[in-house]
Amino acid sequence: MRVLLQRVSRGSVTVDRATIGEIEAGYVLLTGITEGDSEALVVKMAAKVASLRLFPNEEGKFDRSLRDVGGGALVISQFTLYGEMRKGRRPSFSRAAAPALAEPLVARFAQALREAGVERVETGEFGASMQVDLCNDGPVTLMLDSAELFG
Repeated sequence: MRVLLQRVSRGSVTVDRATIGEIEAGYVLLTGITEGDSEALVVKMAAKVASLRLFPNEEGKFDRSLRDVGGGALVISQFTLYGEMRKGRRPSFSRAAAPALAEPLVARFAQALREAGVERVETGEFGASMQVDLCNDGPVTLMLDSAELFG
């Protein structure tokens, strides 16, 4: 599982010109699932994301979590996080999980964020052509890879 986390002052996702999810301050979480990922793994990743201290305290140091600041999370499925570009000019997405595995795990990730205490969790539409609008705050952007975080 890979999550590209962007701390934002606002974020929204639109499908067919209709806004289907939006948050104020919080994280936009571009989320990729690969073969072998499991429900237990996405729950573990959600707990990690909810507890990361990426918001500043009064002294400007990263010391507050998404839960601490009451921030929102916008979860967007993004299979392209598993794009391989070793050969040629067109990426291969063979490491991205099939939709039958990925869709329920992305949904479970969003639910696990709620269970971990994130007050507002919004999502995109799996498999849809989406337009994601955000204002990166900081900027703060991190790549979280379950293989690196959890072995």
